[in-house]
Amino acid sequence: MKNITILDGGMGQELVHRTGRAPSGLWSAALMRENPELVKQIHSDFFAAGAEIATANTYTLHRDRLRPAGLEHEFEQLHRLACTLACEARDAHGQGIVAGALGPLGWSYSHDGAPPPAQWAELYNEICALQLPYVDLFLIETIGSISHALSALHGASGHGKPVWLALTVDDADGTKLRSGESLEKVLGALQVQPPDCLLLNCSSPEAVTQGLTVLNGCAVPTGGYANGFTGIEHSFLRKGSSVSALSAREDLTPALYADQAEHWIASGAKVVGGCCEIGPAHIAELSRRFGTMASSSNPHDA
Repeated sequence: MKNITILDGGMGQELVHRTGRAPSGLWSAALMRENPELVKQIHSDFFAAGAEIATANTYTLHRDRLRPAGLEHEFEQLHRLACTLACEARDAHGQGIVAGALGPLGWSYSHDGAPPPAQWAELYNEICALQLPYVDLFLIETIGSISHALSALHGASGHGKPVWLALTVDDADGTKLRSGESLEKVLGALQVQPPDCLLLNCSSPEAVTQGLTVLNGCAVPTGGYANGFTGIEHSFLRKGSSVSALSAREDLTPALYADQAEHWIASGAKVVGGCCEIGPAHIAELSRRFGTMASSSNPHDA
């Protein structure tokens, strides 16, 4: 199995495990303000495990998430800090790629509390302009509807960097987005503005396996990075909730996770990694089985 690019794992849950503190809705950003060196260390640990891409800790850094906490005035500063930490870890490692994370507006898996849709593209454009001097590519993450995907792609385009799109699918039916829209419909909609790479993320590994069978034969490279939760509780869909509402699977060993990734690769995936609850040990197993050192931010060239 050649030409597989290895992503890193989940930053937020790794922070939870290393600090033992209860998370909040702005957990990863709050910890970064308090202890930026810990964030950099986690990036370094993922690189040491074999990851070829560090995803900057910018997933929650949206104005609509920062404002209720009284932190909107730090919006630009936090983006620069997160990107700098990822770049420093990469430079210390001696090689690698930095992806700027663009999380969903509103809340993960839902649009709860999101700004009006007419503003979405411009909000993503603002973030990309901030991250542009630091990152090698933009990674739009955990997008659960076609309208959200198209708006994010529109906002991230035109900056001269590759744009990757990661969709989150229904844990019970990986052939559908969490909005209920089918992946077949997604593929048709993305013909208007295709990403440079299409991924499935933050869903169960089994759902990602299902979904990638639909994406097999897609015109752009595909991949997956699943989470390790038992499922997504309805209470988590409300803005301001935290991952304390969710529980981790006890069976998802690095070996079992890599077994699922084998199915992804069999369906044509060129990029594999991990999301929430997927730590350095999981990434090390992915790297051991599938890893080759990427030479660029384009998985075609990896």
